This record gives sequence, structure tokens and C-alpha cells, in this order.
Amino acid sequence: MKWNREQYLALMTGHRPERQMFCEIFGLLVGLDEEWKAQGASDGELDLTEFCFDYLPSAPAGAATGYFGAHEDTVLDDNDSYIITRDYLGRTMKLFKKSGTIALPLDYPVADMDSWLKIKPFFEYTDERFNRGQAELAAKLKAEGSLITASIPGGFDLPRQLMGEEMACFAAYDCPELLDDILGTVAETARRVFEKVCEVVVPDVLGVHEDMAGKSGPLFGPAQVERFIKPYYTGVWEVLRKKGTPLFSQDSDGNMNGVMDAFVGCGVNAFYPMEPAAGMDMVKLRHKYGLSIAFTGGIDKHVIRGSRDDIRRELEYKLSPPMLEGGCVFSLDHRIPNGTPLANYRYYVDAAREMLGLPPRSAAERGWGRIAF
Repeated sequence: MKWNREQYLALMTGHRPERQMFCEIFGLLVGLDEEWKAQGASDGELDLTEFCFDYLPSAPAGAATGYFGAHEDTVLDDNDSYIITRDYLGRTMKLFKKSGTIALPLDYPVADMDSWLKIKPFFEYTDERFNRGQAELAAKLKAEGSLITASIPGGFDLPRQLMGEEMACFAAYDCPELLDDILGTVAETARRVFEKVCEVVVPDVLGVHEDMAGKSGPLFGPAQVERFIKPYYTGVWEVLRKKGTPLFSQDSDGNMNGVMDAFVGCGVNAFYPMEPAAGMDMVKLRHKYGLSIAFTGGIDKHVIRGSRDDIRRELEYKLSPPMLEGGCVFSLDHRIPNGTPLANYRYYVDAAREMLGLPPRSAAERGWGRIAF
């Protein structure tokens, strides 16, 4: 089913929905398409449209808040196994073709304040960051029902991209002034560009990508969130919140339980993908926070490789009555993993649709769109 922004925002801000939302947020992991082809998958199953997921048209608001400048990648090596490039930050990046979807940095541009100052101009405000034409188009599309999105660099993710995870963590202790300058720069840039954007169109959602946790927990604790990220988040969020933006959405894999309170205190009110294998349980978090925060994802992707009984138990738990009161887009918690039998995935979709009171696929509109902001 095609949703509009009013329906989606009502759902995510805690209104009891007339209909539940069910989708797939990331799609197939590399190689699963070949497995499914061998099991007789149709073209519509491979592109997920045959599973009749809900979808929502969206458009960017016309704000560039991160790196801004020429950024054409240069190919350094390309063979059957991997491709190595030089990216926009000057990093050497390696992507393994048969298993990876994201290239891994082999080096980083920032080692100290002097090296940061060399690339700092690419993160500072310029009038060219405001795309008036895109903002005007977004205003038109908003009136027609599209969700209008905006984003900022991650408070942990940007330092990690610039200096690597280890140095980003040590910087909180060894050179806090470097983190302050990086995040203060992008905060000022975002505030200024959003002031201009909001003269034309007010975004519906502010998104931020962090991916700052693994199975054992986050790489910044609540003290570091409070010290470095909160001033950045709140300084930007207040600009949009006062203009009427209702959602502040954070994307982070891994176990974020230790910093959930800290990020809620930063204004974040929507989280995804809520990975159960890392210890995230959106049902328990719903009991803790009520409808004050929303979730997307949360259904254990690994369970789909088990038995039908495993799948049904997971769905009965995650699709329980408290989760049906609003504030939840139901989906697997990340890409559909290799080794997922096509028959299991068909069963998962059909069982979930039945439990959510959605029409069977035979009577539903075909579609798939990534719904995670």
C-alpha cells in the first residue's frame, strides 16, 4: 500500500493507527538473490515487489549538511575479488565484491587538529549548501503527500569516518578540542542551512546515521554522548523542532541499550533497526518509554532461517498488542541474510500480514520501498 506523509507521521508520533505498516527496510544481503533464484524465485520476489510491502514517497528538503565539494572517487585497483578506490575524503577504500556492500577504509585523513583544519573548509557553511530548487520541489511534493527528509552527519559516525573508530574513541580523552571543533563546525553549518530551508519547506523528519555499536555495546558511553554529541544534536534539532519538524530519527546497528536514555535526552524520538541479535528488544523498550519514541525494524532476521514455529513465536512476540498501538513500522532488523530459505521468507511475510490484519498478498498492491529515516 502507498502511504502518505500524514498517515506515516500519525503512526510514528503515537496515534493509534487505522492500519499497521509492514515493510522491508534494507533488502537482500549480497548473494541471497542467487540462492533464491535456485529455489525458484520470481523476478517480483527478487525485487521484493511481489511481497506487497508498504511504501512511502519521500523527497529531500534541499539541505547539504555534511562534506560539500567535488568528490569523484578514483579507482586504484579493480579485480575479481575487490575494488580499491580513493574516496572524497582522500581515504583508500577497499570493497570485497562477493560479500561486501560497504567499502572499508584502509587509512584516514585526520590525525590531529592540523590535518582536520586542512579539510575543515569542506564542512563549513556556504550559501551553495541550500538548494532552493530542491526545496521548492519538496514543498510541492509535500503538498501531494510525500514525506520531506533532512539529515545531518553522525555525532560519532563523522569523527569515525575522519579518523577511524579507535582514534575517535581516544579523542574523547586525548584531544576533546578536536571533537568539539568537528562537531561544532557541522552543527553551525546545519543550523544555518536549515534556517534557509525552512523558509521554503519544513522537513518532516531529521535523520542521523551513527552505527556506533556492536553486540557488546556502544563505542561512546552516556558520558561521551552528553559531553560531545548532545550539544551538537540539540543545537540542530531545536532549529527544526521549533519550525514544526516532528521526528528525529537515529540509525544505529548494535546494542544501543546503554545510551538509549542519553539519546532520548538529545531529542531523538525514532530509532532503527533495533537488532535483536545485538540485544535490542523493542517490546521491552516500548514498556519502558511508551509511545514517546518510535521504532522501525525489530523483527529478528536470523529467526527467518529457522523453523516455521520459530518464525511464528517471533512474530507473536514482536507484533503483540502494545506494539500495535502506534509508533512502529514492522520490518526485519536489517538485510535478509544468506541462508534464508525462500519458502521461509514467504511464510514470514504471509504470517505477519495475517497477524497485522493486512490483506493477503493476492489482494494487495505490489510494491517495495525503503522506509527508514
